[in-house]
Amino acid sequence: MPESREATGVVPASRNAREILRLAVPAFGALIAEPLFLLADSAIVGHLGVAQLAGVGLASAVLHTAVGLMVFLAYSTTPAVARAIGEGKLAKALAAGRDGVWLAIVLGLALAAAGFVGAELLVDLMGASGEVRQFAVDYLRWSMPGLMAMLLIFAGTGVLRGLQDTRTPLVVASAGFTLNIVLNLILVYGLNWSVTGSAVGTSVAQWAMALVYLVIVRRNARNHGVSLRPDWRGVRSMTRVGSWLMLRTLSLRIAILATVLVVTAQGSVNLAAHQLAMTIFTFLAFALDALAIAAQALIGKELGAANPAKVRELTRTMIRWGAGFGVATGALLAAAAPWAGGLFTSDAGVQSALTLALWVLAAGQPVAGFVFVLDGVLIGAGDAKYLAIAGVVNLAVYLPLLLAVRVWGADGAAGLAWLWAAFSLGYMCARAVTLGLRARTDKWMVPGSS
Repeated sequence: MPESREATGVVPASRNAREILRLAVPAFGALIAEPLFLLADSAIVGHLGVAQLAGVGLASAVLHTAVGLMVFLAYSTTPAVARAIGEGKLAKALAAGRDGVWLAIVLGLALAAAGFVGAELLVDLMGASGEVRQFAVDYLRWSMPGLMAMLLIFAGTGVLRGLQDTRTPLVVASAGFTLNIVLNLILVYGLNWSVTGSAVGTSVAQWAMALVYLVIVRRNARNHGVSLRPDWRGVRSMTRVGSWLMLRTLSLRIAILATVLVVTAQGSVNLAAHQLAMTIFTFLAFALDALAIAAQALIGKELGAANPAKVRELTRTMIRWGAGFGVATGALLAAAAPWAGGLFTSDAGVQSALTLALWVLAAGQPVAGFVFVLDGVLIGAGDAKYLAIAGVVNLAVYLPLLLAVRVWGADGAAGLAWLWAAFSLGYMCARAVTLGLRARTDKWMVPGSS
């Protein structure tokens, strides 16, 4: 009698689709919380003036570097918890999540203190001057209280994703986004705190979200007899795994920071337009990353259950979906580009530059969909070392493209368009090649094979 499809590890495509959607749809809402924070901040601050918007853009680039480097708190926690769930070891899964939270506390305290004290130095290193510099310092300094909260959110979200729960992060993110808008409107316009009010409002909303995750992690640990005290060996293990993911993320952040350095030299109009374009790119990236989050949780769980056939089938399905979603978002963005600028600023120069940048960004969305999905698959498999090495290679490809834009690029809006061509086409295609080549092999499915 022939074996069933389930017995061989191959399941119907409809079942795979249901599993992916069960995690990806709620993850979409949760993932876009942070870019929605930034979109709201940009819309509110943008009507204060070009200098304020440019200052927030510069400070956001620095802030995102710190936050982005710490995203390994989610990316290392999710597969660790998911693998333990696949093995049927719930206590082990919750212990891994607890250690991730403790690591977030330690790193958050250190980074927030350093950022508050060194805000002026960090902004000066980005080449800002005049009013733009002061607004950037104000926004960066008063965003620091929320930095520790974001790290706790990463760790807490990673625990729940690993437990195959993306609905709770959706509820928390929705409430946090609503609170953020209300606080920003009150502080920026009601109390006339300018960009400082935007930073403070966002920090308060982030702390409200972080406290919810702390309560959830504490309750789950106690309900299953897991001590709340950290296992420092577990924390060190999480740090070792995260170090490769940090290098991967560092290469991404260097690419983004280098892009900001080039656009800063193009003037405040292009810098303001770039801030808006990058905020929209981040929004779309997190939307596409919903599939990557589903990949992290499902791939980690199925590898823990020793089911490579299903891992392959899930990967193929998610790649198709990612590329298709990229086509859809690219088409929508291209259609909306001529009118998008008016939502954020009344400055005609910024609107014109933004339109060109968004058309280029739209063209790169299918590649982005492929990249984000495969990135999630390899993270879920724990293939952190390869991702780190590939990230360095991709950066080596991108930096000469940026240099060419800096030296030979056009002026005005055309200069920003060439910059975005280098980023959303050149850099993202380099990432697609390195990730695609790895996915064609079986090495990424074997722990420690990198």
